Amino acid sequence: MPSFHCITYGCQMNVNDSAWVARSLVKMGWTESEMETADFVFINTCSVREKPQHKVLSMLGIIRDTNPKASVAVAGCVAQQMGEKLWEKNAHVRLVLGSDGIAYAPQAFEKLAKNPKLRLSYLKFTKEFPDRKPELEFFRTVPVLPTGSAEESTKGNDTRAFVNIMQGCNNFCAYCIVPYTRGRQKSRPMASVLAECKEWLSRGICDLTLLGQNVNAYGKDNTGDTPHFTELLYETAKLEGLKRLHLVTPHPRDFCDATVNAYKELSVLAPRLHLPLQAGSDAILEKMGRGYTGRDFMRLVEKLRTARPDIALSTDLIVGFPGETEQDFQDTLRMMKEANFIASFSFIYSDRPGTRASKMSEKVDAKVSLDRLNRLMTLQNELAEDWLKSRVDMTTEVLLETKSARPKYSEVKDHSLDVETVKNVTEHMENDTENTSWQGHDTWGNTVNLIIPNSFGHKAGDIVSAKIVTAKKHSLLGELL
Repeated sequence: MPSFHCITYGCQMNVNDSAWVARSLVKMGWTESEMETADFVFINTCSVREKPQHKVLSMLGIIRDTNPKASVAVAGCVAQQMGEKLWEKNAHVRLVLGSDGIAYAPQAFEKLAKNPKLRLSYLKFTKEFPDRKPELEFFRTVPVLPTGSAEESTKGNDTRAFVNIMQGCNNFCAYCIVPYTRGRQKSRPMASVLAECKEWLSRGICDLTLLGQNVNAYGKDNTGDTPHFTELLYETAKLEGLKRLHLVTPHPRDFCDATVNAYKELSVLAPRLHLPLQAGSDAILEKMGRGYTGRDFMRLVEKLRTARPDIALSTDLIVGFPGETEQDFQDTLRMMKEANFIASFSFIYSDRPGTRASKMSEKVDAKVSLDRLNRLMTLQNELAEDWLKSRVDMTTEVLLETKSARPKYSEVKDHSLDVETVKNVTEHMENDTENTSWQGHDTWGNTVNLIIPNSFGHKAGDIVSAKIVTAKKHSLLGELL
């Protein structure tokens, strides 16, 4: 049977799609392989930012040079944009799959394997969610699932799972290409969502994330068995074995009081929420077409913190949007402080073809945008470090994921120790055969490293209680309770 290799760019939804393609192909009898030896290479693409699109075109050249015999499938947003033009200068590209077309990937690969001269494209948007079986039942007795990455598939880190509940977006924000490459919003039937959640939980997974481009608008397109998003939250929360539930990514405009109240009533709903702000200036938010003001956003933040006082927020931010002044940027910095974001994904604005913003004048100078990004990141680093320091001496639950590099031991926390003492202690730890250094995530999504005696028999996917003893720059050190 043929071999395959997956390369993924972009969002968690793309990662999820690639993992599903990998499971489907393995179920068909195909094998995962390194790129240099694979018969077929599957590239799942992103065009939300400019750089990933360039990476895709560059990767096609790399594949041609390093594995001339390989056939290539290009899927996702870049494939949706470029379509069959990808065939013009790339003879090894035999399959083009738009965002909805990924659902047809397994059968398309099978056709290509049987007919070496065949080329296929699936570029039409579907009217309903392009549902597919999660392909989990076939792997019920297999400890490690195919992930779409030959390297990742050997790690055995099967601790958290993502479940797609919708695709596409109806918002048409001025800067965003998603509605053009992912199509209009399509909600997945709730029965299908819950069935996949149950499959993951049956594997021992206890941490689930409901996934969508505009996840809390679920059900608003009124297709199929799609109730309100809040109802889906409550039904998912009832599932046996679920201990943590996340949602990615919501839109502030679609956050209703019922969903806010769920953070008060549902103990499994994790107190960590990614809430995209994009900009702090009302003038820029209006040009972006976000549908809320800074005051609206902060009112939502206050409601969330009233419902769940311990909630931690992260966000998305764009600097250098057309027409952004220094005062507009200062408004963004001010709101970052008010919202006290513990993390952010921040980017310099770049034109995406076909969007309203790409036609706007008053483009911000690249040097000015870079300076603003650096200042924003400096502030974000300060907020993140303050947040981690506030965790010290707290008790938390840590989901164990992987064995971490050895000397991340909580015992080495006294910075007053001389170099020779630290060296001796570290060498002792590295030779320690009775304990293992583990890495995991706490309830708020912070990375936590801690030491666990091997005699306890813990494994990836277990949740343990720990006390945080030290805050590092990007992570925490804990002690097992």
